[in-house]
Amino acid sequence: MSNFNIINEEAKRSFDFFWNEANVDKNSKGYGLILDKTCKGAEHVASIASVGFGLSAIIIGIERNWITYEEGYERTKGTLATFLHNVDHVGGFFYHFLNMKTAKKNGAFHDCPSIIDTTLFLNGAITSAEYFSGEIRELFEQIYQRVNWDMYYDKERNYYYMGYHQETGGFGQWDMYAEQMTQYILGIGSPTYPVPVKIYGGFERRLATYGDYEFYNAPGGALFVHQFSHAWFNFKHYQDKDGVNWFDNSVKASLASRQFSIDSKNRYKTYHENSWGLTACEGPNGYIVPGTPPYWEEVDMQLDGTVAPCGAAGSIVFTPKESIEAMNYYYENHPKLWGKYGFQDAYNLDVEPEWYADGVIGIDKGITLLMIENFQTGLIWDLYMKNDYVKSAIDKLGWKKE
Repeated sequence: MSNFNIINEEAKRSFDFFWNEANVDKNSKGYGLILDKTCKGAEHVASIASVGFGLSAIIIGIERNWITYEEGYERTKGTLATFLHNVDHVGGFFYHFLNMKTAKKNGAFHDCPSIIDTTLFLNGAITSAEYFSGEIRELFEQIYQRVNWDMYYDKERNYYYMGYHQETGGFGQWDMYAEQMTQYILGIGSPTYPVPVKIYGGFERRLATYGDYEFYNAPGGALFVHQFSHAWFNFKHYQDKDGVNWFDNSVKASLASRQFSIDSKNRYKTYHENSWGLTACEGPNGYIVPGTPPYWEEVDMQLDGTVAPCGAAGSIVFTPKESIEAMNYYYENHPKLWGKYGFQDAYNLDVEPEWYADGVIGIDKGITLLMIENFQTGLIWDLYMKNDYVKSAIDKLGWKKE
């Protein structure tokens, strides 16, 4: 299979996950909700982050003629109506996980309203508003304008809380660089409950070095932190007031992640130059968050030889040659890694017997699909960057176009 075809085949099958694994019962309170993952034991759990990726996936499906405009419009409108009227929220922030049918907080998880997952959902909703306009834009406006960003703002320490309980208030902190970059865009750009521009200066920028690469790394070093915001916001031509270009930073982080796998191939059979991109994923013993050093000491304990294809595939805009080579390697050498929805979530050759995931995770399929689309056409980037709230935040932050 040629490079071009493996990319398109993975994109189509990733789209199929979002289209097929949704609640399509129009009489259900949870219409439009999308599964968190297809792995066993998660059959009734929806993820709002998965829905965020799924809303953008619908647009890709229309543009690639996988579904009709009418089908996409109807699904999108119904999904946003579900979030406006039925989904549990506090101050406009939704819970990570929902019951697929009722849209209520899923009882199987100790959960709280999530700022990062709400942000990922809103990112998808923004692309829907820009693509469809009309009624869909109106639904997005109502959902976005009720989000009380100030509720999640720790004024004394100038950063976002990581979680929130109604009884005790905010807890935890987004105090270092990670996947939260579009939280600043949406919070600063809010027309109703904005946070001050200075919040963007509240998190620590800690330069890390691995091999020949110097970059800002997150404490855990997982590659998704360098990808998720970039699925929607095109950082490529923007430099912040401190001179940081976050796109360039993700290029270095992706190359460092690949180099770590190369350097570790004598330690783990799964790791090498075409099997790389350590990121959060399913592992042989459950969900893990491995990463590239330097990182917290406990991350090293999660290194077990597991690799997720979305690590390399989700970096295709940063490392096109290396990402495509990895995708071809996975397809050509690991047939057990290929399934109904394209690449299964992860695999591990360092356990007995060799392990392959039995399903996929929505956010992993999402980062793969959106980054492939941005690599090929820039569609999702173009829609997101057109949004007036996004443009307002860029202006307030004083970011300069290079």
